[in-house]
Amino acid sequence: MNPNITSIIQTFSAENIPSERKEVLVLLTDYIRDKHSKGETIRLNFICTHNSRRSHLSQIWAQTMAYHFGIKDVCCYSGGTEATAMFPKVAETLTKQGFDVLQLSEAANPVYAVKYAPNEQAIVCFSKAYNHAFNPSANYAAIVTCNSADEACPIVFGAEARFPVKYDDPKAFDHTELMDAKYAERSLQIGEEMWYVFSKV
Repeated sequence: MNPNITSIIQTFSAENIPSERKEVLVLLTDYIRDKHSKGETIRLNFICTHNSRRSHLSQIWAQTMAYHFGIKDVCCYSGGTEATAMFPKVAETLTKQGFDVLQLSEAANPVYAVKYAPNEQAIVCFSKAYNHAFNPSANYAAIVTCNSADEACPIVFGAEARFPVKYDDPKAFDHTELMDAKYAERSLQIGEEMWYVFSKV
């Protein structure tokens, strides 16, 4: 694990997570635990409207926590109800928090490679619809990370389970003095909650 990420994980605590959030997370934990106990591959697709901020952060932190806790056969994905681009502040925030982030293309919808550990495979990130060919088409859990996607996708086709785990959008602070702090705060909240989920598996 990259040292800065390890340092951040050491600050995580279940005491920091409100009881109402734990109630939201318990069904996702139960799903992962059940798949793990059966030796089945765990596919998690994190879905937000534009696949630009919260869904990417969730995908990356979930994959990182699976590695941290030694839970094998976890494959994390992300998608949206439509494709836009991963917002650059997400890459910047992750870099500051210890991830190695490499931008692989300069297109309007750039592709990023994100690594949490030197010898582990990079997580490939770009904005895409949740049912894009890059993502699983069946036997996965859909984790809906925002209100609008939750409303737009009452049914996520191909998903065997659906969990609303919604986060406030840091986009609300774009181009303000609080922008850096709010993106860091949201990333760490997601990281800590994914830590909590996988710690219970």
